[in-house]
Amino acid sequence: MEEPIAFLNGHYVPNSQCVLPIYDAGIVIGAAVTDLLRTFAGRPYATLEHVGRFMESARYAYLDLPKTETELLEIVNHLVTHNLKAWPGREIALILYATAGEFSVYAGSAATATSATTLVAHCFPLPLWLWKESITDGVHVVTPAQRHIHPNILSSKIKHRNRLHMWIGDKQAKLVDPKAVGLYLDLDGNITETGGANFVTYRDGTIFCPQRNNILWGVSLEAVRRIGLELGLRFVERDLQIHDVANADEAWLTTTPFFLAAAVKVNGISIGTGKPGPVWRRMMDAYSSEVGVDVVRQILDSASN
Repeated sequence: MEEPIAFLNGHYVPNSQCVLPIYDAGIVIGAAVTDLLRTFAGRPYATLEHVGRFMESARYAYLDLPKTETELLEIVNHLVTHNLKAWPGREIALILYATAGEFSVYAGSAATATSATTLVAHCFPLPLWLWKESITDGVHVVTPAQRHIHPNILSSKIKHRNRLHMWIGDKQAKLVDPKAVGLYLDLDGNITETGGANFVTYRDGTIFCPQRNNILWGVSLEAVRRIGLELGLRFVERDLQIHDVANADEAWLTTTPFFLAAAVKVNGISIGTGKPGPVWRRMMDAYSSEVGVDVVRQILDSASN
């Protein structure tokens, strides 16, 4: 069996050797951007979209990537091809990660003359079994006291690693329900997103999405918009409050690993029937046809080994 490999600063290395020094700025001050894509039946999905967003995030964060888009795509394809042999029969996720590199104040005598961007790409087998209950029973979303970062402070358009506020918020949400997922409000009480997924509601033939300046516009969210339109559903961006979620016919979390999971409760209030709804299933079926994998069945049949 092949040994898993990763990419680190210009070289392919075994996963065990893909490590960052303790004085890397991604560790010291959280100066890092990232993105994640996955395979379906061993084929990377939406690679261009994920790589493009990663490059835009790096540019916004003043991180000078040492690779072009074409070179990043080659790295992605090489890692996926190799690591599918390392984990035969598994779907894999691939992480792109860039930091501001060496933080010279903390590096001390280990400091070098350069402050080049750290560039990492690595894979792991997708733990699909983690989302079985989310698919079968749905998710309880809870709005914690912790609020979303305002886009005037840090743009919501980039995918970054400054998520301490979401770590805290999820801990607060789990004090209400150990299985809950934190759904973050902005300072005005509008719905934004969860720590790992976009959030939308559905009512009377229309999918409602929070305003895009207030959220990370996800690749999966764009697929929700596109597939919904193909199914004859309207797609509307507007401010949403807890009242709108509680009175929706359905609500969904959308993210790369599982595409859609139904939100069946918000702060203890049932959404719709309190179970994954028929429109959620239509969306999942349409997405499954597009990627060539029955996403629901794949998750339900997955095993934790």
